[in-house]
Amino acid sequence: MIPQVFEYTAPATLDDALQLLASGERKLLAGGQSLIPLMKLRLAAPDEVIDLGRIRELDSIGESGGTVRIGAMATHHAVETSPVVRGHCPLLSETASRIGDVQVRNLGTIGGSIAHADPAADYPAALLALEARVRLISKRCERTVPYAEFLLDAFTTLLEPDEMVREVEVPVEASNEGYRYEKVVHPASGFAVVGVAVRVRARAGAISMARVAVTGMAPRAFRDLGVEDLLEGGSPMDQALANLGEGQDANSDTYASGDYRRQLARVHAARALATAISRAS
Repeated sequence: MIPQVFEYTAPATLDDALQLLASGERKLLAGGQSLIPLMKLRLAAPDEVIDLGRIRELDSIGESGGTVRIGAMATHHAVETSPVVRGHCPLLSETASRIGDVQVRNLGTIGGSIAHADPAADYPAALLALEARVRLISKRCERTVPYAEFLLDAFTTLLEPDEMVREVEVPVEASNEGYRYEKVVHPASGFAVVGVAVRVRARAGAISMARVAVTGMAPRAFRDLGVEDLLEGGSPMDQALANLGEGQDANSDTYASGDYRRQLARVHAARALATAISRAS
């Protein structure tokens, strides 16, 4: 299908992009893996598309002060292969390696993905488990918010119309932590039917810290604080995970019912925890 007529602009600086974004019905083009299909289907019809591809300052990856900072235009491939991310936040690197296919990973960006907030995306589970933050910027102001607060609902975030994601901030994982991202891949789209991200600190099988986050099961990704408390309190894994997703309105479609997704989440959370515990040990 063919999108509606639109203007195209490719600013060379961040200031120029923010100035354009401050007025009018405009959309930002990062990797284009979501926006372009939406425009072809005419589910999105912006007057103007602002291509961020020429702004070099947006794709940096670095670490300072115990925090890994990933520019919004860093591709999934860059997140997957970055020595900084692999060394300090291996859960995020592992998650990026499971996104889509090679073509998608080479074009899609972390900023575009989290701004789009697809309920079946991979990053949300990992970013919740990692207790990440999102740095937002506009001509008016700059602010940093916890990712758990940034993500509101399916395709809905805290972003204001004149704001954009500047970078993602991820606390460095401790050296004694174990991690794992487990995913049930939708065979047609490559999205997560269910994805589970886990971080643990464990010794001799006893869990002292647990983070369990799920994507694909509900309208938005979530951390299951109840399951985390049970695991940290010494409850057996199978008993703790029997409660995973309780109170969540599970997604249901022609591919997988809500009950099936809930069961998938519990099975793959058990697998993720087993691997994470072995890595922590």
